[in-house]
Amino acid sequence: MIKRLAVAMVLAGSFAMPVQAETYGVLMKTLSNPFWGAMELGVREGAQEAGVEYYLQAVESDQAAEPQLNVCNTMLERKPDAMITAAINSTILLPCLKRANSMGIPVVDLDGNLDHKIAADADVSISFSIGSDNEAAGAQGAEYLVSKLGKGAKGPVLVIEGLSGNITGQKRARGFSKRLTQLAPGLKVVASLPGDWDRGKAANITNDTLTANPDLVGIFAANDGMALGAIETVYAAGKQNQVTVIGVDGNSDAVKSIKSGRLNASVAQLPYLVGKQAVEKVASMKKGASVEKFIFVPTMVLTKDILDKGTDPMLQYVK
Repeated sequence: MIKRLAVAMVLAGSFAMPVQAETYGVLMKTLSNPFWGAMELGVREGAQEAGVEYYLQAVESDQAAEPQLNVCNTMLERKPDAMITAAINSTILLPCLKRANSMGIPVVDLDGNLDHKIAADADVSISFSIGSDNEAAGAQGAEYLVSKLGKGAKGPVLVIEGLSGNITGQKRARGFSKRLTQLAPGLKVVASLPGDWDRGKAANITNDTLTANPDLVGIFAANDGMALGAIETVYAAGKQNQVTVIGVDGNSDAVKSIKSGRLNASVAQLPYLVGKQAVEKVASMKKGASVEKFIFVPTMVLTKDILDKGTDPMLQYVK
């Protein structure tokens, strides 16, 4: 009898179902932008370390707001254990995220694209936001420009914003302009225009601004794609020794341009680290750990000198 019981216990154990790993839905903007490609790598490695599964979706461009809402709703059909979203603007995903809340699915704001007050007014609960401090990143751009030109410098400066209504670009532009006024009042922002995260549009804005302000001394673009468009126009005008161009993100294309001596600098947002920590923090939260409402990942200013030296420990997160 004892022998038969032992055999039965072994057989029962052999047919036990494995514990199903949690699965997170990750919604980004567009993987055609190296910034989001680096973040995807971080998500992948964070999921591996946390022992969770994920499925990732993105849309065609940084402007595809309505398609992103449709993708979000489709992703919910799979009933993920959490939704990690990088919204194109502060409002477009709110109906989908409200639905997620009603299904008991926690919502995480990836890269600080959601406004918590606007979300709360729409009855959307955000578990936490993770990303860089975008206003501080803009301020770092201003600090770099002043370090290069001097506190007594004078001249017109152009700010190329992101997509109109996007909180990320607004914060970067605001941080830059505010800090520039504090550090070098002689450097005046003569135009602050939305470039819609588009390289070609940023190039056109730069051309128009240079025509109206031939003595332009600096350009701050709210992302690297627009900064790269701006620098091409600056070179085409033969003013690369006059105009300092600064981007934000620290993506692979910007790093190549900085190393080659074209783009002057980029405030690296370290998207790899944002993606990795986002997944790890969700996994901790799901296990009952307390997670802060706003999590800021460090930023750093990338220049040719810093990249050539290669000694800064933060460079390991630049992908």
